[in-house]
Amino acid sequence: MQGAEHRHRARWTGGAMLLVSALALAACDGLPFAAAPAPEETQPAPRADDPPPPREIVEPELSQSAVAQHFARLEEQRLSNGLLRRERSPRDLPFSARDVEDAFVRIALFEEYTFVGDRIVERATPSSLRRWQDPVRMNLEFGDSVPATIRSNDTRLVRDFAARLGRLTGHPVSLGGSEGNFHVLVLAEDERRAIPSRLRQLVPGIDPVTVDLVRDLPLGVSCLVLAFSRTGGDHYTDAIAVIRAELPDLSREACYFEELAQGMGLPNDHPRVRPSLFNDTAEFAVLTALDETLLRLLYDDRLRPGMREPEARPIIREIAAELMGGSS
Repeated sequence: MQGAEHRHRARWTGGAMLLVSALALAACDGLPFAAAPAPEETQPAPRADDPPPPREIVEPELSQSAVAQHFARLEEQRLSNGLLRRERSPRDLPFSARDVEDAFVRIALFEEYTFVGDRIVERATPSSLRRWQDPVRMNLEFGDSVPATIRSNDTRLVRDFAARLGRLTGHPVSLGGSEGNFHVLVLAEDERRAIPSRLRQLVPGIDPVTVDLVRDLPLGVSCLVLAFSRTGGDHYTDAIAVIRAELPDLSREACYFEELAQGMGLPNDHPRVRPSLFNDTAEFAVLTALDETLLRLLYDDRLRPGMREPEARPIIREIAAELMGGSS
Protein backbone atom coordinates (compact mmCIF):
# COMPACT_ATOMS: atom_id res chain seq x y z
CA MET A 1 0.00 0.00 0.00
CA GLN A 2 1.48 3.34 -0.90
CA GLY A 3 1.33 6.78 0.68
CA ALA A 4 -1.46 8.84 -0.79
CA GLU A 5 -2.64 6.08 -3.05
CA HIS A 6 -3.01 2.47 -2.00
CA ARG A 7 -3.13 -0.67 -4.06
CA HIS A 8 -5.82 -2.98 -2.94
CA ARG A 9 -5.95 -6.61 -3.71
CA ALA A 10 -8.20 -8.26 -1.37
CA ARG A 11 -8.71 -11.91 -1.56
CA TRP A 12 -11.03 -14.18 0.33
CA THR A 13 -11.17 -17.94 0.51
CA GLY A 14 -13.59 -20.37 1.97
CA GLY A 15 -16.79 -19.71 0.06
CA ALA A 16 -15.29 -16.58 -1.41
CA MET A 17 -11.78 -15.42 -2.10
CA LEU A 18 -11.45 -11.72 -2.03
CA LEU A 19 -8.50 -10.38 -3.87
CA VAL A 20 -8.38 -6.69 -3.14
CA SER A 21 -5.70 -4.95 -5.27
CA ALA A 22 -5.62 -1.21 -5.43
CA LEU A 23 -2.67 1.40 -7.86
CA ALA A 24 -3.90 0.07 -6.81
CA LEU A 25 -5.85 -3.72 -2.29
CA ALA A 26 -4.49 -7.12 -2.03
CA ALA A 27 -5.15 -10.23 -0.22
CA CYS A 28 -7.35 -11.24 2.61
CA ASP A 29 -7.54 -14.91 3.47
CA GLY A 30 -10.01 -17.60 4.28
CA LEU A 31 -13.43 -16.03 4.56
CA PRO A 32 -16.83 -17.29 3.40
CA PHE A 33 -19.23 -15.23 1.29
CA ALA A 34 -21.10 -14.28 4.44
CA ALA A 35 -18.53 -13.60 7.12
CA ALA A 36 -19.20 -15.19 10.48
CA PRO A 37 -19.88 -12.66 13.23
CA ALA A 38 -16.85 -11.79 15.29
CA PRO A 39 -16.85 -13.13 18.86
CA GLU A 40 -18.19 -10.68 21.37
CA GLU A 41 -15.39 -8.77 23.03
CA THR A 42 -15.32 -7.92 26.69
CA GLN A 43 -13.51 -4.77 27.63
CA PRO A 44 -12.69 -3.39 31.07
CA ALA A 45 -14.76 -0.47 32.25
CA PRO A 46 -13.02 2.82 31.41
CA ARG A 47 -11.21 4.59 34.22
CA ALA A 48 -11.87 8.23 34.91
CA ASP A 49 -8.40 9.19 33.64
CA ASP A 50 -8.63 7.14 30.43
CA PRO A 51 -8.54 9.29 27.27
CA PRO A 52 -11.73 9.32 25.20
CA PRO A 53 -11.83 6.78 22.34
CA PRO A 54 -10.69 8.14 18.96
CA ARG A 55 -13.46 9.42 16.75
CA GLU A 56 -14.08 7.59 13.52
CA ILE A 57 -12.89 9.67 10.59
CA VAL A 58 -15.35 9.70 7.72
CA GLU A 59 -14.11 11.03 4.40
CA PRO A 60 -16.39 13.66 2.88
CA GLU A 61 -18.09 12.82 -0.38
CA LEU A 62 -16.33 14.54 -3.28
CA SER A 63 -17.57 15.59 -6.67
CA GLN A 64 -16.35 13.83 -9.80
CA SER A 65 -14.43 16.93 -10.85
CA ALA A 66 -12.69 17.20 -7.47
CA VAL A 67 -11.67 13.53 -7.65
CA ALA A 68 -10.41 14.00 -11.22
CA GLN A 69 -8.34 17.02 -10.19
CA HIS A 70 -6.81 15.07 -7.29
CA PHE A 71 -5.67 12.21 -9.50
CA ALA A 72 -4.45 14.53 -12.25
CA ARG A 73 -2.20 16.27 -9.72
CA LEU A 74 -1.04 12.92 -8.36
CA GLU A 75 -0.11 11.62 -11.81
CA GLU A 76 1.76 14.83 -12.62
CA GLN A 77 3.67 14.60 -9.33
CA ARG A 78 4.61 10.98 -9.93
CA LEU A 79 5.84 11.67 -13.43
CA SER A 80 7.96 14.57 -12.19
CA ASN A 81 9.47 12.19 -9.61
CA GLY A 82 10.43 9.63 -12.23
CA LEU A 83 7.61 7.20 -11.40
CA LEU A 84 5.02 5.54 -13.68
CA ARG A 85 7.85 4.28 -15.87
CA ARG A 86 6.89 2.58 -19.13
CA GLU A 87 9.93 0.40 -19.85
CA ARG A 88 9.06 -3.29 -20.03
CA SER A 89 12.72 -4.32 -19.46
CA PRO A 90 14.56 -1.42 -17.78
CA ARG A 91 18.32 -1.68 -18.18
CA ASP A 92 18.97 -0.39 -14.68
CA LEU A 93 16.98 -3.22 -13.06
CA PRO A 94 18.15 -6.61 -14.37
CA PHE A 95 16.80 -9.67 -12.58
CA SER A 96 17.93 -13.27 -12.16
CA ALA A 97 16.26 -16.64 -11.61
CA ARG A 98 16.73 -16.17 -7.86
CA ASP A 99 14.98 -12.80 -8.12
CA VAL A 100 12.07 -14.50 -9.93
CA GLU A 101 11.86 -17.19 -7.24
CA ASP A 102 11.82 -14.71 -4.37
CA ALA A 103 9.40 -12.38 -6.17
CA PHE A 104 6.95 -15.20 -6.85
CA VAL A 105 6.93 -16.30 -3.22
CA ARG A 106 6.36 -12.71 -2.06
CA ILE A 107 3.62 -11.95 -4.58
CA ALA A 108 1.79 -15.27 -5.04
CA LEU A 109 2.21 -16.93 -1.64
CA PHE A 110 1.65 -14.02 0.73
CA GLU A 111 -1.33 -11.76 1.27
CA GLU A 112 -1.04 -8.12 2.21
CA TYR A 113 -4.38 -7.78 4.00
CA THR A 114 -6.44 -9.81 6.42
CA PHE A 115 -9.69 -9.48 8.33
CA VAL A 116 -9.83 -8.57 12.01
CA GLY A 117 -13.48 -8.75 12.98
CA ASP A 118 -15.27 -6.68 10.36
CA ARG A 119 -12.21 -4.66 9.34
CA ILE A 120 -9.58 -5.19 6.68
CA VAL A 121 -6.12 -4.53 8.08
CA GLU A 122 -2.66 -4.53 6.55
CA ARG A 123 -0.79 -7.61 7.78
CA ALA A 124 1.53 -9.80 5.71
CA THR A 125 0.21 -13.37 5.98
CA PRO A 126 1.48 -16.59 4.34
CA SER A 127 -1.05 -17.95 1.89
CA SER A 128 -1.57 -20.74 -0.62
CA LEU A 129 -1.28 -20.63 -4.39
CA ARG A 130 -4.55 -19.73 -6.11
CA ARG A 131 -5.50 -19.32 -9.73
CA TRP A 132 -8.30 -19.88 -12.24
CA GLN A 133 -9.37 -23.30 -13.45
CA ASP A 134 -12.18 -22.31 -15.83
CA PRO A 135 -11.62 -19.96 -18.78
CA VAL A 136 -11.51 -16.30 -17.78
CA ARG A 137 -14.21 -14.29 -19.57
CA MET A 138 -13.85 -10.58 -18.92
CA ASN A 139 -16.83 -8.25 -19.03
CA LEU A 140 -16.10 -4.51 -19.26
CA GLU A 141 -18.80 -2.15 -17.93
CA PHE A 142 -18.65 1.65 -17.99
CA GLY A 143 -20.65 4.09 -15.91
CA ASP A 144 -22.82 6.57 -17.79
CA SER A 145 -20.32 9.35 -17.04
CA VAL A 146 -17.53 7.76 -19.12
CA PRO A 147 -17.16 9.46 -22.54
CA ALA A 148 -17.52 7.41 -25.72
CA THR A 149 -13.90 7.99 -26.75
CA ILE A 150 -12.59 6.58 -23.46
CA ARG A 151 -14.98 3.62 -23.73
CA SER A 152 -13.71 2.81 -27.20
CA ASN A 153 -10.02 3.20 -26.35
CA ASP A 154 -10.27 1.30 -23.07
CA THR A 155 -12.24 -1.54 -24.65
CA ARG A 156 -9.47 -1.98 -27.21
CA LEU A 157 -6.83 -1.84 -24.46
CA VAL A 158 -8.57 -4.45 -22.29
CA ARG A 159 -9.25 -6.76 -25.24
CA ASP A 160 -5.59 -6.68 -26.24
CA PHE A 161 -4.41 -7.12 -22.66
CA ALA A 162 -6.75 -10.07 -22.06
CA ALA A 163 -5.25 -11.77 -25.10
CA ARG A 164 -1.76 -11.00 -23.78
CA LEU A 165 -2.61 -12.55 -20.40
CA GLY A 166 -3.83 -15.64 -22.21
CA ARG A 167 -0.56 -15.94 -24.15
CA LEU A 168 1.55 -15.45 -21.02
CA THR A 169 -0.32 -17.94 -18.84
CA GLY A 170 -1.42 -20.46 -21.45
CA HIS A 171 -4.87 -20.17 -19.82
CA PRO A 172 -7.93 -19.06 -21.83
CA VAL A 173 -8.53 -15.33 -21.21
CA SER A 174 -10.79 -13.17 -23.38
CA LEU A 175 -12.98 -10.08 -23.34
CA GLY A 176 -16.57 -11.08 -24.00
CA GLY A 177 -20.05 -9.94 -23.06
CA SER A 178 -22.15 -9.63 -19.93
CA GLU A 179 -21.93 -13.38 -19.21
CA GLY A 180 -18.35 -13.02 -18.02
CA ASN A 181 -16.86 -14.21 -14.75
CA PHE A 182 -14.28 -11.39 -14.40
CA HIS A 183 -16.18 -8.09 -14.32
CA VAL A 184 -14.28 -4.84 -14.87
CA LEU A 185 -16.30 -1.83 -13.68
CA VAL A 186 -15.18 1.68 -14.65
CA LEU A 187 -17.11 4.05 -12.42
CA ALA A 188 -17.11 7.66 -11.29
CA GLU A 189 -17.52 8.57 -7.62
CA ASP A 190 -21.34 8.79 -7.57
CA GLU A 191 -21.69 5.66 -9.71
CA ARG A 192 -19.46 3.64 -7.41
CA ARG A 193 -21.37 4.75 -4.32
CA ALA A 194 -24.53 3.36 -5.94
CA ILE A 195 -22.88 -0.01 -6.74
CA PRO A 196 -24.05 -2.35 -3.90
CA SER A 197 -27.03 -3.83 -5.76
CA ARG A 198 -24.88 -4.48 -8.85
CA LEU A 199 -22.20 -6.21 -6.76
CA ARG A 200 -24.85 -8.49 -5.27
CA GLN A 201 -26.02 -9.34 -8.78
CA LEU A 202 -22.52 -10.22 -9.92
CA VAL A 203 -21.56 -12.25 -6.84
CA PRO A 204 -24.67 -13.49 -4.98
CA GLY A 205 -23.98 -13.71 -1.25
CA ILE A 206 -21.06 -11.27 -1.39
CA ASP A 207 -19.94 -10.27 2.09
CA PRO A 208 -21.27 -6.90 3.36
CA VAL A 209 -17.75 -5.83 4.35
CA THR A 210 -16.65 -6.19 0.73
CA VAL A 211 -19.64 -4.22 -0.52
CA ASP A 212 -18.87 -1.43 1.94
CA LEU A 213 -15.20 -1.45 0.89
CA VAL A 214 -16.11 -0.80 -2.74
CA ARG A 215 -18.87 1.70 -2.03
CA ASP A 216 -16.81 3.74 0.44
CA LEU A 217 -13.49 3.47 -1.39
CA PRO A 218 -11.04 5.96 0.16
CA LEU A 219 -9.54 8.60 -2.07
CA GLY A 220 -6.18 6.94 -1.42
CA VAL A 221 -7.30 3.98 -3.55
CA SER A 222 -7.52 4.40 -7.30
CA CYS A 223 -8.54 0.85 -8.24
CA LEU A 224 -8.96 -2.61 -6.80
CA VAL A 225 -9.65 -6.20 -7.73
CA LEU A 226 -11.62 -8.80 -5.78
CA ALA A 227 -11.44 -12.48 -6.62
CA PHE A 228 -13.79 -15.13 -5.25
CA SER A 229 -14.15 -18.87 -4.99
CA ARG A 230 -17.75 -20.03 -4.77
CA THR A 231 -16.55 -23.45 -3.61
CA GLY A 232 -14.23 -22.11 -0.94
CA GLY A 233 -11.25 -23.80 -2.56
CA ASP A 234 -8.09 -22.52 -4.21
CA HIS A 235 -9.60 -21.93 -7.67
CA TYR A 236 -11.05 -18.55 -8.50
CA THR A 237 -14.56 -18.63 -9.97
CA ASP A 238 -15.39 -14.90 -10.09
CA ALA A 239 -13.57 -11.59 -9.97
CA ILE A 240 -14.52 -7.92 -9.93
CA ALA A 241 -12.13 -5.08 -10.73
CA VAL A 242 -13.16 -1.50 -9.95
CA ILE A 243 -11.38 1.32 -11.78
CA ARG A 244 -12.00 4.98 -11.01
CA ALA A 245 -13.33 6.70 -14.13
CA GLU A 246 -11.77 9.98 -12.98
CA LEU A 247 -8.20 8.70 -13.43
CA PRO A 248 -6.08 10.34 -16.14
CA ASP A 249 -5.13 8.11 -19.05
CA LEU A 250 -1.75 6.77 -17.88
CA SER A 251 -2.92 6.00 -14.33
CA ARG A 252 -6.11 4.39 -15.61
CA GLU A 253 -4.15 2.18 -18.02
CA ALA A 254 -1.78 1.17 -15.21
CA CYS A 255 -4.80 0.18 -13.14
CA TYR A 256 -6.11 -2.06 -15.91
CA PHE A 257 -2.72 -3.74 -16.27
CA GLU A 258 -2.20 -4.31 -12.56
CA GLU A 259 -5.70 -5.31 -11.50
CA LEU A 260 -6.33 -7.70 -14.38
CA ALA A 261 -2.91 -9.32 -13.97
CA GLN A 262 -3.25 -9.65 -10.22
CA GLY A 263 -6.76 -11.01 -10.62
CA MET A 264 -5.16 -14.01 -12.31
CA GLY A 265 -3.68 -15.06 -8.93
CA LEU A 266 -0.87 -12.69 -7.89
CA PRO A 267 -2.45 -10.93 -4.91
CA ASN A 268 0.37 -9.30 -2.99
CA ASP A 269 2.56 -6.21 -3.30
CA HIS A 270 6.13 -6.02 -2.07
CA PRO A 271 8.57 -3.08 -2.24
CA ARG A 272 11.54 -5.36 -3.03
CA VAL A 273 9.91 -6.80 -6.14
CA ARG A 274 11.38 -4.73 -8.98
CA PRO A 275 10.96 -4.00 -11.81
CA SER A 276 7.25 -4.64 -11.30
CA LEU A 277 3.75 -3.27 -11.17
CA PHE A 278 3.28 -5.38 -8.06
CA ASN A 279 4.52 -2.96 -5.41
CA ASP A 280 3.14 0.16 -3.77
CA THR A 281 5.58 2.69 -5.14
CA ALA A 282 3.89 3.29 -8.52
CA GLU A 283 7.38 3.05 -10.03
CA PHE A 284 6.04 1.30 -13.14
CA ALA A 285 2.87 1.81 -15.16
CA VAL A 286 3.22 -1.23 -17.44
CA LEU A 287 3.51 -4.98 -17.05
CA THR A 288 7.25 -5.59 -16.93
CA ALA A 289 9.29 -8.57 -18.09
CA LEU A 290 9.50 -9.74 -14.46
CA ASP A 291 5.71 -9.55 -14.12
CA GLU A 292 5.31 -11.56 -17.31
CA THR A 293 7.66 -14.21 -15.91
CA LEU A 294 5.61 -14.43 -12.70
CA LEU A 295 2.44 -15.00 -14.73
CA ARG A 296 4.08 -17.76 -16.75
CA LEU A 297 5.26 -19.39 -13.54
CA LEU A 298 1.84 -19.10 -11.87
CA TYR A 299 0.14 -21.27 -14.49
CA ASP A 300 2.89 -23.88 -14.88
CA ASP A 301 1.29 -27.32 -14.41
CA ARG A 302 4.01 -28.34 -11.95
CA LEU A 303 2.50 -25.94 -9.43
CA ARG A 304 -0.89 -26.86 -7.97
CA PRO A 305 -3.48 -24.61 -6.34
CA GLY A 306 -3.34 -24.96 -2.57
CA MET A 307 0.46 -25.29 -2.40
CA ARG A 308 2.23 -23.26 0.27
CA GLU A 309 5.80 -22.01 0.29
CA PRO A 310 7.62 -25.05 1.80
CA GLU A 311 6.16 -27.39 -0.81
CA ALA A 312 6.15 -24.94 -3.69
CA ARG A 313 9.55 -23.22 -3.40
CA PRO A 314 11.72 -26.05 -4.82
CA ILE A 315 9.38 -26.28 -7.81
CA ILE A 316 9.36 -22.50 -8.20
CA ARG A 317 13.18 -22.52 -8.20
CA GLU A 318 13.27 -25.15 -10.95
CA ILE A 319 10.75 -23.34 -13.16
CA ALA A 320 12.39 -19.95 -12.61
CA ALA A 321 15.76 -21.34 -13.70
CA GLU A 322 14.19 -22.74 -16.87
CA LEU A 323 12.39 -19.48 -17.67
CA MET A 324 15.60 -17.50 -17.16
CA GLY A 325 17.74 -19.85 -19.22
CA GLY A 326 19.66 -21.17 -16.22
CA SER A 327 20.80 -17.78 -14.86
CA SER A 328 20.94 -17.52 -11.07
